[in-house]
Amino acid sequence: MALNFNKYAAEGNTFIKDYAKEMNMANDTDKAGRIFTAIMHALRDIIPMEESLQFISQLPMFVKAVYVNGWAVKKNKPKIKKMEDFLDLVRSHDYPAATNDFEYNNEVAERYVDTTFIYLRKYISLGEMEDLRDNLPKDLKSMIYLNMMF
Repeated sequence: MALNFNKYAAEGNTFIKDYAKEMNMANDTDKAGRIFTAIMHALRDIIPMEESLQFISQLPMFVKAVYVNGWAVKKNKPKIKKMEDFLDLVRSHDYPAATNDFEYNNEVAERYVDTTFIYLRKYISLGEMEDLRDNLPKDLKSMIYLNMMF
């Protein structure tokens, strides 16, 4: 199988432009990219590695690259039990731009997380989204449950 990096780059650019529009920041793909990356990195921090591998198997190549970039497998996962904890973890992955990107406003940050999972539903099967949800702490299940059907 030949690797076509130009194709991946073009698909990635289309993805981030569409994602930025969904996030109501069509003129700021850099910000949208930082937010998407922070959410993906926070997600991989809290789900088991096996689930991460199943999840990324369904992602397009350019999104897989975002997900795995800088990944260091940790034995001890962060203790994330509530949405506020998850949002803090997301912000930590967006440092130092988090203040600008998320405004340290949980409503804004939660809306970004919701929009991200709605957008990812275009790429991820319903079954995998359910598996992902099942691996989240109780108080975080709603971020996928509410968004699975889109």
